[in-house]
Parts: sequence; C-alpha cells; structure tokens
Amino acid sequence: MLSYFRMLTRPQLHAYLAALGGWALDAFDFFIFVFCLKSISAEFHTDIKAVAEGIFLTLAFRPIGALVFGWLAEKYGRRPILMINVVSYSVVQLATAFAPNLATLLVLRAVFGLAMGGEWGVGAALALETLPAKGRGFFSGLLQEGYVLGYLLASFLFWAVFDRLGWRGMFIVSSASALLVMYIRYGVEESPAWLAGATRKRASAAEVWAGVKNYLPTLGYLVLLMACFNAFSHGSQDMYPTFLQVQHGFSTAQTSIVVIVMNLGALTGGICFGTWSERLGRKRAIMLAAFLALPMIPLWAWSHTAAMLAIGGFLMQFMVQGAWGIVPAHLNELSPPAVRAILPGFAYQLGNLAMAKMGPFQAGIAESHGNNYAYILSWTIAAVGVALILVTAFGPEAKAAELRVAT
Repeated sequence: MLSYFRMLTRPQLHAYLAALGGWALDAFDFFIFVFCLKSISAEFHTDIKAVAEGIFLTLAFRPIGALVFGWLAEKYGRRPILMINVVSYSVVQLATAFAPNLATLLVLRAVFGLAMGGEWGVGAALALETLPAKGRGFFSGLLQEGYVLGYLLASFLFWAVFDRLGWRGMFIVSSASALLVMYIRYGVEESPAWLAGATRKRASAAEVWAGVKNYLPTLGYLVLLMACFNAFSHGSQDMYPTFLQVQHGFSTAQTSIVVIVMNLGALTGGICFGTWSERLGRKRAIMLAAFLALPMIPLWAWSHTAAMLAIGGFLMQFMVQGAWGIVPAHLNELSPPAVRAILPGFAYQLGNLAMAKMGPFQAGIAESHGNNYAYILSWTIAAVGVALILVTAFGPEAKAAELRVAT
C-alpha cells in the first residue's frame, strides 16, 4: 500500500486525501442517522418505517445535488465546489440535531441529500483527474471505501457517546465534519485537467446538458449499473444496525462491535478488489465479488450470536464493498472528459434514486413479518447480487483510460 502513495507528488496526495476525507465524512454524517432510527422513532412516537423515510429522501435528492454541484464544478472548478459541499452537509447535520418533529427532520434529510449527492462526483473527479493512471485500481478502491470509513467512524461514535448524548448529541458532534474545509482551502490544488481547460469549455448549463445528452446511452447503462450497486450496498447496510437491535435485541455496545467488524471487512475488501481489478479487469473483479457474496448470506443474516454475525458481516461486506471499490475508476474511465464531474456522479445518484425506497421497503416487510429482518435482507442480497453480475457482464470497460493531462 505504501508503495502506491510513494509514487504520488505532494499535490496529488493532497487532492486524493481531500476527496477521500470529503466522501468519508459525508458517509459518516449519513450513517449517524441510520444508527439512530430506533431512538428517533421512540422520541417522535412513530414506527421505524416512518423514520426510515429519511433514508429515502436523502437518496432521492442526491441526483439533484449531483447535477447541480457537478455543473458548478465544471464551471468554477472541483476544489471550491468540494468545499461548498462539505460545509453544506455539515450545516444540515447540525440543524438536524434541533429538529422539533419528524416532519422537520425529514425535510432536513432531503436537504442533506442535495449536498451528499454532489460530493462523490466532484471529489472523484478532483482525485482521479489528478492521479496517474498507474495504480488507479488501488486508489479507486480506497477512495470508494471512504464510505466505509465514514460508517466505521459512525460506529465508533455510536459506541462511545450514544448512551450519554442521545441521537441529538450524535448529530451535533458529527457536524464537525466542516473542519475538513480548512485542509482543502490551504492544502489542495485544483484539478490539472480542469485548469488546462478540458472541461471549462462547457461553461453554461445548456452546453453542459448538451454534453450529457450526447452520451445518453452511456448514462443509461451507468444508471442501471449503479441501481444494482446501490441496492447491493444499501440493501446490506442501512437496516443492519436496526436488524441487530430489533430482531436480536443487541445493546449499543454489541451493535457497535458487530458493525465495526463488518466495516473492517468492507474496507479490506474495497482495497483488495480495487487492486485486483488492475489484473483481472474492472468487470471480472466486480462479477467475482458479487458472486462470492451469495454464499455468505446464511452466515450474515441467519446466525444467532454476536460473534457469528460479526464474522458474517465481515465476509459479506468484504464482497459488497469489494465490488464497490472498483466503481470510481470504472465510472470515470467510461465518462468523457467534458462531463466527467457530472456524468459519473449523476449516474451514481440516479441509481441511488432508483433504489431510494430500499430502507423503508425492507423495514416495512420486516415489520409485517414479525420484525424478521433476516428474511428480507437475505432475499434482497440474493436478487441484487445476481442482477449486478448480469448487468456488469453485458456492459463496456475502459480500464486505464487517460483521465488527466499529460505532464
């Protein structure tokens, strides 16, 4: 791992760390809400399914954020828009802590989705346009696992302070994500591809949209691919803490430990499969990870002890996030330079929109079957794992395509 970082220049390293940090803290703020579903439902005297609509609203508004912030990044640069993204989701996170009722909280989660939707595409463009092509699979894997790092950080915070601070305190603490802006402001340079004018030529919204329309077949395929990916990820992660708390009656500490172990598997899998994709190819590595997730379902969903559920969670997320680790490189390689800050992120978030009801859907099915979350979790991953394999198999690949200006 260190050998990959040693080959980077200082500007490349700082750009990469900014993108990684932005995505990690974005996910951190998102998963704080996931951990607090049960507690919020109790305070507002409603069921978990009603509160889980907040997950739907966040995911549903992410495509709008990807389109708006992506256009701004094409016009004004990746770096300043990334800073605006980070400040935006941090401010909304703080406001959520003071929500007086469920309706206000749900509105705030929708606004959070706007900021969250913009961060991935802008950050990935900044990082991957700055990095060399060599080692892109590794860096892609680690970059995407910023999402897992955020989940892991949320797990530690839940374990450390939830019983003392409650869900509102969790949101206040997590709003400190805004401090990342100081690092981006003083330590990060703009994307060399953007500075060279490769994307600034499309300055107006009309011109950017015209560029997107020129690649509608690519966009359509990427949306379908990302719908499968998002169902794979959100279907295996978002309701898992609730599954542990409700179906198994786990305490805060037990839930945290299982989820921490699960995320260590996710982090390892993303880096490993991202690196292996350099040799196997992007498509074959994705299909292999999705295929290997299927035999993990019984251990992951139907075990009865914390230890076995932790092992199952580790192995499941090793495969799920292993497939995901290839996504930043794969999507950016398939996207033309003129719309690279928009197309990957927009496709990603439209895929999110297609699967935005996953959390409420799973919660509703589980509650209608006596809080049997294992039932719906199992069927979700079995179905979307097969779908991801098939959609990936019939799609294109452009491994090692040039994404930056030659120096």
